[in-house]
Amino acid sequence: MSPNCSSRANADVVYLPAGRQVAQHEHYYFQYYLLETALVSSIKYLLIIFRFYRFSKTMAHLPLTLVYRQSFIQDSLKASADTKLKIAEHCNGDISKAIDIIIQAFKNKKKVLLCGNGGSAADAQHLATEFVIRLSPTIKRPGLPAIALTTDASNLTAGANDIGYDNVFARSIEALGNEGDVLIGISTSGNSPSVNNAFIKAREMKLSTIGFLGKDGGKAKELCDLAIVVPSNDTQRIQEGHITIGHIIFQEVEQEMFG
Repeated sequence: MSPNCSSRANADVVYLPAGRQVAQHEHYYFQYYLLETALVSSIKYLLIIFRFYRFSKTMAHLPLTLVYRQSFIQDSLKASADTKLKIAEHCNGDISKAIDIIIQAFKNKKKVLLCGNGGSAADAQHLATEFVIRLSPTIKRPGLPAIALTTDASNLTAGANDIGYDNVFARSIEALGNEGDVLIGISTSGNSPSVNNAFIKAREMKLSTIGFLGKDGGKAKELCDLAIVVPSNDTQRIQEGHITIGHIIFQEVEQEMFG
């Protein structure tokens, strides 16, 4: 056998197995790479799903909440508008009578006193300010005498402590009221003891009494000369009705006297 043939034979014996071993290693490496890539992709995919799940749980309530909120806003505005239309239907004549009573009192140099509790106390202050300052900026007029009995903290707390809160407004009327004055008592139920006692004291002293009331008018309906009862059982709608009625009355008084 020639040397060259021997070398080729040796080469066949030495290098062929080595070639197969390299190919096998490359195959294993490629399989490992595919497995690693698949594993990494799966982990990333699972993380995306987990994050989306957490986000979905956090945000899932929002669409339903927004739908409910929009419905609540629309329903509330409609209920408020419906209440005002009922006021126009049922309270028109009483509102007109209140305008006449107040105009007559001012012409006779008398004053308006107002009282109420909670939101009604705020309405009393609001409306008194409309008379003392002004309501319409286009009308030039002097201040009109109106006093909210809800603004003096010392008077209210001393009265509550010494004679009982139910009597605080009656006591102020006793001190400040005069025959021919007007008392506007504001109560959404018509059953506020402090407002009703004020009506009783005002009648004793011959003040004209007007009630801004709600629901069925409560006990106050029989204790005041003129009861304006907002036709609603919803406290919020009644309060909205009271401030609307007050604005109508006060604006018309201002217009008729000074416009």
